[in-house]
Amino acid sequence: MNPDHYEFTLAINLTPEEQDLSVLFSGEGRPLPGHTIGPSVHDFYLIHTVLEGGGLFECGTFAAECRAGDTFVIIPGSLFSYKADLDTPWHYAWVALQGIGVLDLLRAVGITKDQPFIRSGEGNAAELHSLYERIRQAFKQSAYPRLESLEASGWARLLLHQLGRNNLAALPPNPSGMPEMIDRQIDQAIRWITLQYHQQISIDHLASSLGYHRVHLSKAFKQRTGMSPKQYLLKVRMDKAKELLASPLTIEQVASSVGFNDALYFSKQFRKATGMPPSEYRAGLRNGNEKETGGSNI
Repeated sequence: MNPDHYEFTLAINLTPEEQDLSVLFSGEGRPLPGHTIGPSVHDFYLIHTVLEGGGLFECGTFAAECRAGDTFVIIPGSLFSYKADLDTPWHYAWVALQGIGVLDLLRAVGITKDQPFIRSGEGNAAELHSLYERIRQAFKQSAYPRLESLEASGWARLLLHQLGRNNLAALPPNPSGMPEMIDRQIDQAIRWITLQYHQQISIDHLASSLGYHRVHLSKAFKQRTGMSPKQYLLKVRMDKAKELLASPLTIEQVASSVGFNDALYFSKQFRKATGMPPSEYRAGLRNGNEKETGGSNI
């Protein structure tokens, strides 16, 4: 029991190894009236959500009276303090994060150094509480701490997602100038092509799957990328083929790997795109590597 809290629970990650986002620890507590932390700084990100009661959070020039459902975030290096209310001290849950991707993820849900706060409303407190509990429960002190760490980081991402859903009004507007739904569909089309280039992709089927007529999709796609979907697919395939031609795969295997059942047709398309057949491109790669390593021995 923490002497400054009526209740205090803490779970610690034994192997916080994920570079993008990793949970360091997570906890929950009911501090005594007037209980104060800071002024201090941390070298990790610390997210608190108020479940009941209230208190005051200050960070730099920012200050907010917090109540149930609200979330405040401490950014590494920022001077902060927070204090439980004297009459109805808060009951809160927290999670500490580290990783090179955390700052971008926080920005995606509307949290910045100047605005480290989300006013969610009391109705959202229970759902957020359950996500914090899931994070703590991930650390079961089992024989597989790395699996625990992976599970905890997954729940932390879901927590950030829910915070973003609660903070939609503060999120930046869609920057592309295209209607948001169309922009989202183009993102999906680009992603689909980038991941499924090795399949027999039909642009008609792609448009139908996204709910658009082929002509409409092609127009919006070209507005975003400067290419039609068919041109973009060919570019992705040719770029990947160039990478694979540096490997020991045969021309037929390279062709199959980038979505061409006919190696001869692949060679014609490759020559059209690069100005040389795959075999000549591969020879150029090998000659270049020999020059870099000083050539062959005489």
